[in-house]
Formats: sequence, C-alpha cells, structure tokens
Amino acid sequence: MSAALLAEIHIYPVKGEAGQELPVADVQPEGLAGDRRKRAPVQVVAAQDVTPETRANLIVTLGPDELASAIGAVLRVGQVELDVTSVPSGCPGVYAAVRTPGRISVGDPVEVSG
Repeated sequence: MSAALLAEIHIYPVKGEAGQELPVADVQPEGLAGDRRKRAPVQVVAAQDVTPETRANLIVTLGPDELASAIGAVLRVGQVELDVTSVPSGCPGVYAAVRTPGRISVGDPVEVSG
C-alpha cells in the first residue's frame, strides 16, 4: 500500500471546451458532479504525466508506474473508493469506476490497495 495526495480536481462539462479546476467535488456513481459522461466515470493521472493537453478528472502525486500498476486495485481518495479498471489508449493515467461515492477535496490522501 502506498500513500499520496490529490493534487487537482477537474471537470469537463462540454466536449472540446476548457475544463474547470475545482477545490472540492462530489463523486457520484456515474462520475464527478458536473462532468460530462465519457468512456469511464473517472480518469486519474499522475502529476508527473500532466501536459497542457491532459483532460483527466483527478491529478494525484502517485508515480506513473505506481498508478499504472493499480489496474484491478482500489484507489481510495479521501472517503471515495475507485475501482481502477483500465489504461486509456493514447493518453496517460487510468480509468476508474466509482465503488464508494462521496466528496473529495484537493489535499485528500490517496491510497492504492488490493
């Protein structure tokens, strides 16, 4: 198990338009409140992999290899639990489904387990 922090939260309500950075977000079973629905409820990216083109929902301080190796594991962000399901094609990070909804805030602890 490893610990890290939630560095940034983003939603992208309209396809092709700039996103919004949030200090706090509600994570619902279908994804972050206010985010448009896409291939997976949540996309998580390691802070080291962020580029100006990155459109992930959650930026975490885990290393890229550690995040990629979390496929099949649970990512806990504060009280929210995400099932890490797959790696997107053509972009960094991982996709995740929402196991336990709740509220997250920048600075929340991030843990990978099981």
